[in-house]
Amino acid sequence: MKVEEFDYDLPEELIAQTPLENRAASRLMTVNRKTGEIGHYHFYEIGNFLQPGDVLVLNDTKVLPSRIIGEKVPTKAKIEVLLLQEYTNNQWEALVRPARRVKVGTEINFNNVMSAAVIEKFDEGLVKLQFNYDGIFLEKLSQIGQMPLPPYIKSKLNDPDRYQTVYAKHLGSSAAPTAGLHFTEELLESLKQNGIEIVYVTLHVGLGTFRDVKVENVEEHKMHSEYYEMKEEAALALNKAKVEGRRIISVGTTSTRTLESIYQKYNKFVACHDKTDIFIYPGYEFKAIDALITNFHLPKSTLIMLVSAFASKDLIFKAYHEAIKERYRFFSFGDAMFIY
Repeated sequence: MKVEEFDYDLPEELIAQTPLENRAASRLMTVNRKTGEIGHYHFYEIGNFLQPGDVLVLNDTKVLPSRIIGEKVPTKAKIEVLLLQEYTNNQWEALVRPARRVKVGTEINFNNVMSAAVIEKFDEGLVKLQFNYDGIFLEKLSQIGQMPLPPYIKSKLNDPDRYQTVYAKHLGSSAAPTAGLHFTEELLESLKQNGIEIVYVTLHVGLGTFRDVKVENVEEHKMHSEYYEMKEEAALALNKAKVEGRRIISVGTTSTRTLESIYQKYNKFVACHDKTDIFIYPGYEFKAIDALITNFHLPKSTLIMLVSAFASKDLIFKAYHEAIKERYRFFSFGDAMFIY
């Protein structure tokens, strides 16, 4: 399977640069996997496609202000750092740009608030950093860090909370689980009142989700691992739904990868925490989910491969071409799709 098969042409003006004032006012495309029927609505109408007993699974990760700009010591060359995941003892995996400016032993100063030394260097700009500072790391990071918006968003984000879901709880992500950005507290409450069960899992979004696919053949791509966690309460609710034949509806590709990782490993839902490098592309057999709420994804990305596995590649690309024709907004701050 060639990566090129997942390419499509997107007019640049359809890449959403800013979030809508009302999160739930985004558009909603519905895609019926069985009939191929495509519908056009707004996200606040999502309840019309859900039924009492459905379980909605949300990723409650919270985005760190993980983009930090520093200066190389002593040359003062600008170095941009994106924190990916914490190891131990103030050591972090990170992406650095430009990678050619750093080597093992390089020291980076961040506004005299903290500094970091490169202790290992890997391929494609990945490094391991040892941070040095006085006080509490997250407090220092909040002083100097910025929201890690994707590179295709050129506009300034006036309210950093708009790159968080309204239910974000556990700090640790390097990007937002964007399918969840469409929900408001009022909409979630309305769904609960109508008999929809809400369950939370955590996957800290990192390189596995947003790394470019640089190989020619899909099967050769290696996913970067990301931390996930499922609590006992969530596992019990999901297993009960499975036994009773109720739909499990995943909100986003990160929730999907968490649920499928656990179910593939244990053949049921289990309270656990681990790292996953699961790569879902056409030919994959889904075991955990029955429906999926997601955004419109980048060409040739692992995310468009995942949704192509859940529906079919032909149906997804038919839907994407229709979305372009109907002037939907794409990517992180864009519109949503419900595949059922």
